[in-house]
Amino acid sequence: MRKRFAFKMFLKPGFEKEYEKRHAAIWPELKQMIKEQGVENYSIYWDKDTNILFAYQECTKEGNSQDTENVDPITQRWWDMMADIMEVNPDNSPVTIPLPELFHLD
Repeated sequence: MRKRFAFKMFLKPGFEKEYEKRHAAIWPELKQMIKEQGVENYSIYWDKDTNILFAYQECTKEGNSQDTENVDPITQRWWDMMADIMEVNPDNSPVTIPLPELFHLD
């Protein structure tokens, strides 16, 4: 069973290019970890008017990439590296606001 998950995050002003640069060089072990967690079809979009990042992913397991329970060391290192350019929680996980799905068309 595949479930859809959408959420928004907040990019600090002036870090748009740096965010894009870091994601262009995403660590292979992080990519693998995300896939092993059942996350597929993962996209992040940037709204330049608000600096809000909109993310969408499809998950084949119960969790998603933003679960903060039992965080693996690879994900924690990524969060720590990204903390200087995003709004984050005390554990450096990105501030994530889940967005409820109101419509879907197959």
